[in-house]
Amino acid sequence: MNKMSGKRIATVDRQTRETRISVVIDLDGTGNAELDIGIPFFEHMLEQVARHGAFDLNIKAKGDLHIDAHHTVEDVGITLGQAFAKALGDKKGIRRYGHAYVPLDEALSRVVLDCSGRPGLNYNVDYPRARVGEFDIDLLSEFFQGFVNHAQVTLHIDNIRGRNAHHIAETIFKAFSRALRMAVEVDERMQGILPSTKGVL
Repeated sequence: MNKMSGKRIATVDRQTRETRISVVIDLDGTGNAELDIGIPFFEHMLEQVARHGAFDLNIKAKGDLHIDAHHTVEDVGITLGQAFAKALGDKKGIRRYGHAYVPLDEALSRVVLDCSGRPGLNYNVDYPRARVGEFDIDLLSEFFQGFVNHAQVTLHIDNIRGRNAHHIAETIFKAFSRALRMAVEVDERMQGILPSTKGVL
């Protein structure tokens, strides 16, 4: 976090033999997204994170898409998680917990999360088909696993109903972004106070 300005902004660059990822996140943005990943459906999902989370998000990724999208999707999750944790800083004054229900036509999903310092993913989603266009829908769980491992967040995702795989995925990402937005909001009653009786998160 930029302590001098008080702004919750972070930049993380990550490079492996499989991917090169750059993420810039502003937790107090207005929902702007600049995405250059090379996976259109995944970019569409991340646009939901920016818009509904009111985060400004800039992600550039170059991965081994000639093999498949797995490494790129997972590594974007990892790098976004690292940037999120860095931007959030010491967590003093935040609400810490967030939740959201989001519908889209026949689909309805619920996301509940805790900026707990303990990574955990409970992902209860059954998609009616394996792909949306060319995108392997199973990779979404890899994205969320990468994110929670490095953001140090406990995340519960439940699809309650849905028949369309695109709709289901979109409700999940919209609910995720709104729950995240709630959790990182500054609580005016808790200024400078860590939201934990343990004294550490």
